[in-house]
Amino acid sequence: MVYSITYRRPVHINSSRSSFNGDEKPGSIGGSIGSGSTTVAAGIPDALSFDRVISGGTCPPCTTRDFMNYLIYIERSAENLQFFLWYRDYCQRFSQLPASERALSPEWTTEKAEADASSAAGNKKLSPEAAEIFKGTDFAQPKTTVSDFNSAPNPFHTPPQTPDDRSSVIPSESGWGNDASTLNSSRKTNFVEKANIAYEAADVKVQPFTIQPFREEITRVIATYISEEGTRQLNLASKERAALLRALASTTHPSAFRNVVHTVEWSLRHQAHPNFIRWSICNGNRPRVIFARGLGIGGIVVGIITALLITLSGASRGWRAISAIGFMIGIATLIAAWKGMCVVLHGMHHRHLRPWELFAEEDDSSSVYELKKGSLDSLGSTNSYEDEPWVAKYDKRNVIRKVFDREVWIQEPALRQIQDTIFLQSILGAILGTVIFMAIFIPVPKGNML
Repeated sequence: MVYSITYRRPVHINSSRSSFNGDEKPGSIGGSIGSGSTTVAAGIPDALSFDRVISGGTCPPCTTRDFMNYLIYIERSAENLQFFLWYRDYCQRFSQLPASERALSPEWTTEKAEADASSAAGNKKLSPEAAEIFKGTDFAQPKTTVSDFNSAPNPFHTPPQTPDDRSSVIPSESGWGNDASTLNSSRKTNFVEKANIAYEAADVKVQPFTIQPFREEITRVIATYISEEGTRQLNLASKERAALLRALASTTHPSAFRNVVHTVEWSLRHQAHPNFIRWSICNGNRPRVIFARGLGIGGIVVGIITALLITLSGASRGWRAISAIGFMIGIATLIAAWKGMCVVLHGMHHRHLRPWELFAEEDDSSSVYELKKGSLDSLGSTNSYEDEPWVAKYDKRNVIRKVFDREVWIQEPALRQIQDTIFLQSILGAILGTVIFMAIFIPVPKGNML
């Protein structure tokens, strides 16, 4: 079974904030987190939609883990997906709190945001010269930070309630204590310092003491994703960052992230996800695809040379049809390779293992390393991979070995259907191209020169 003959792969979309219309984003995906609605991009079937991938309804190589690896190693923008997964989980955990605890963090409404923005605009920082003049007077601006929150114990601390089946957070990696109730003291200090810097940069006054639920976790989220010093800093405009910090200074309700989540989800749905599906369609690594293109061009050249030799000889015109074999194989291989596919691998529904997958299977310690890296840990460390063991090993691999690297069966049925469609398109294109070449060579009279 194949898709329409006119099927086209998702178009590669460059990451650019300027390409998104600010008014269009909230209207396009508003409420999608709660309702599960989605916008399927052109060339992406429903079986490979963003919601199916995120919810775990797909098979390798189109799972959430594969999507994360693509964003880490190819696009280098995994922080968006990591933040999005954390937010989905956070909304669920927040809704499971008792009503008395949820009441401590009121919803952040549009009216509150507008009022807060107006207040912030009216309370701008004094210039250094003016601040020096008013220093020590009643007109001096008070400076409030969250440093006291770091040093003072919180008798009303509410530990984050993580469901037992949630495996994305590893205590040793996430910075929580062994009892998963509090942050490790050293890492907690670091997170609070980064959050403090972020608040000060945005000129946001925060309460040094609060009994709101998940306040420590929100502090770490700010230090990881919002602060300019964060290890997984989101690509936010300064106005977006300031508005978010003002909201988080008042409440830990998930609605405080509403505008930022819209931006992140838009980027995932309309840029990262289509690019991921387009990349997954390619069943060979780059050396193999280049090799396949070379074979395709070589097949066409062999067909042309064969047709010329037979035409220049005294053989009858029927013998010129032999050149059609070269044309068919060459054109079909070239068309498929131009779309990132190797017809030999497709014949077995195989794909090459990715470089990070190759050495994870060869060395058990690499598998352990991959697990400890915690890319699916939403509050983990940096996404840098340059120091991972497989990078140096793969660079030392010679080109021939890369062309004939190990293969694995493609488990996702929808992806196999897309590849079947592309293969059929290449065959039809090869037939058309061969007919054109034959229409050129067959009418030519015999040369009788050979």
